[in-house]
Amino acid sequence: MNSRTSCDLEPRGFLEHLYRTAVRHALPTARMGAFLPPPPSGRTLVLGAGKAAGSMAHALEALWPKDAPLSGLVVTRYHHIPPRPEGLAQRIEIVEAAHPVPDEAGLKAAERMLALTAGLTPDDLVLCLISGGGSSLLTLPAEGLTLADKQRINRQLLESGAHIGEMNCVRKHLSRIKGGRLAAACGPAQVVTLTISDVPGDDPAVIASGPTVPDATTCADALAILDRYGIEVPAAVRARLESGELETPKPGDAVFVDHATHLIATPQQSLEAAAEAARAAGVEAHILSDEIEGESREVGKVHGALARAVAKRGQPFSLPCVILSGGETTVTVRKLSSAVPRGRGGRAGEFCLGLAGALMGNPRVWALAADTDGIDGVEENAGAFVTPDTLVRGQALGLKLEEFLERNDAYGYFSALGDLLVTGPTHTNVNDFRAILVL
Repeated sequence: MNSRTSCDLEPRGFLEHLYRTAVRHALPTARMGAFLPPPPSGRTLVLGAGKAAGSMAHALEALWPKDAPLSGLVVTRYHHIPPRPEGLAQRIEIVEAAHPVPDEAGLKAAERMLALTAGLTPDDLVLCLISGGGSSLLTLPAEGLTLADKQRINRQLLESGAHIGEMNCVRKHLSRIKGGRLAAACGPAQVVTLTISDVPGDDPAVIASGPTVPDATTCADALAILDRYGIEVPAAVRARLESGELETPKPGDAVFVDHATHLIATPQQSLEAAAEAARAAGVEAHILSDEIEGESREVGKVHGALARAVAKRGQPFSLPCVILSGGETTVTVRKLSSAVPRGRGGRAGEFCLGLAGALMGNPRVWALAADTDGIDGVEENAGAFVTPDTLVRGQALGLKLEEFLERNDAYGYFSALGDLLVTGPTHTNVNDFRAILVL
């Protein structure tokens, strides 16, 4: 990096630029066209769910031939419908529902989608638009479960520290639409799934709990996960899991013949776009992985140790550089006494708390962690910044980082410092984005 660039670099603005570059690269308008099949001789039905479902629907409406039939229904998170481009006719209905805990609106959307599959023929095409968040947005409890049951189970899973594969294994086996069941309902039509990945490994069976793809997990797997985290289900439902009655369609099942699935945007692609943007600014970039999992605070500590080594010794990366990573970490919510106020925040913020503690005010390190959908947990921020003076400024305000970690209150800590990144919904979702700048 030339000396002028090194001196002139504004760390926070640079890190936010990398984040926005990663998000922009994952927008469906930039990625969908190459994966669309030709219109069928029959009709084209569009079904979908996820935080990016609204923008995916708009992209499809813009790309699909104007003289070819197109209709359908997708569901996205509340306040995640993007502005409709001027002059773009609406052919796909977009509805909103709750995330990360399902609600009645998501239940009704799932019921309507299954109803829309009635009467499909081999001449018809179903385009399924799937992105992260679809597990909560597309909820249709298995027989014997109520919506209240599903809400409780979802909350317990989210607070348990279970990783996304475990959570979605349970969700698939307690659903009438996930785990390939939507694809089964679409027969005998051709099904093409276009998906934006928000999961480590980009497995379509995990993204939004795989409503249109085969499921290799089993009822026994789901039971083991429920038992591992101490989550109860009604006795009748447990009996159906034990008997295998709630099993999902498996790889090789005839319902998936001639179906196609395409990943149109992935976390790795967005990290690579951010790396290119860093190098264009004269900063060398290193991608650790797009599949990092584990407790957010602990992942933050490990990243902090790496950044300290780079700052002190120039190893394993020479200075200046930016260290990028993605994946989906977890937050285990601590059970505190009723006298202690419950914290607010998500994975990105908790990562930043762990990172800030590990960096110990290192004068050469700045960082940003944010969710690419623009919402960290259930708050309005995408994530947070860590700066060399994060701890000093916190101490000046009487904030003890350990206390905020204890009650999972990353939002409260970084809000008090003015270090939240607030973007609003981005209309895509390729999960965690982390950038650590070492100068």
